[in-house]
Amino acid sequence: MKILEGKKALIFGIANKYSIAWGITKALHQQGAEVGLSYAVPQLERRVIPLAEELDISFVEKCDVTVEEEIESVFSRAADHFGEIDILVHAIAFAPSEELTGRFVNTSREGFRQAMDISVYSLVSLTRAAVPLMPDGGAVLTLTYYGAEKVVPHYNVMGVAKSALESSVRYLAADLGPQKIRVNAISAGPIKTLSAGGIAGFRKMLSYTDERAPLRRNVDQSEVGDTALWLCSDLGSGVTGEIVHVDAGYNILGMPEPPENWE
Repeated sequence: MKILEGKKALIFGIANKYSIAWGITKALHQQGAEVGLSYAVPQLERRVIPLAEELDISFVEKCDVTVEEEIESVFSRAADHFGEIDILVHAIAFAPSEELTGRFVNTSREGFRQAMDISVYSLVSLTRAAVPLMPDGGAVLTLTYYGAEKVVPHYNVMGVAKSALESSVRYLAADLGPQKIRVNAISAGPIKTLSAGGIAGFRKMLSYTDERAPLRRNVDQSEVGDTALWLCSDLGSGVTGEIVHVDAGYNILGMPEPPENWE
């Protein structure tokens, strides 16, 4: 029997086949989950619909997470379609591209507001909307990055937003634990996605991690998907409020230089 047989999942933040959200979608679907997808803007529909058709996913909805009415509408339709849900995946992050270059001290007020609203508050808002559809408990999962813990060049306001996101995971986990709702995050290594392309020097980030991570490689979306499967299934039933690194071990390094280069 597949480990998610009979489970229902809503996944927000898919953009195209390179999205980490797509890797998670495939992993959950492969193990029996009935999946619904949401994308952010109308321009993404032509990319997302064919992916949904590939897995026979019939629930596909646009949702601007800065608009509460759109969130309410999507979850109302989800209630009609699924009845209840077991899994919510939040794979949403945004900061204006001009904020992801140069110095953090030059972050604009509007850029800061947008990054926190879209990348952080949306987790709170989506989770609040999901709770009534999880009467018997469930799993909430979001995505973060090492730039929340340490300074990464050009990650700037997104690093600050991811720090707030990780803190939100802990507060939500404490709030919702009595309702048997677990909340966790995966801190994935750099993966070439649509949103990652907006970070200045991202190619250098990829090669730097590839050379220095203990496994001497980067990770891919399928590895993140496998970890999501664990955290969203009963295999992770005792895990909540955690930030799980899937980054080929890069986060353990204090001096990220290959041992063979040490003297």
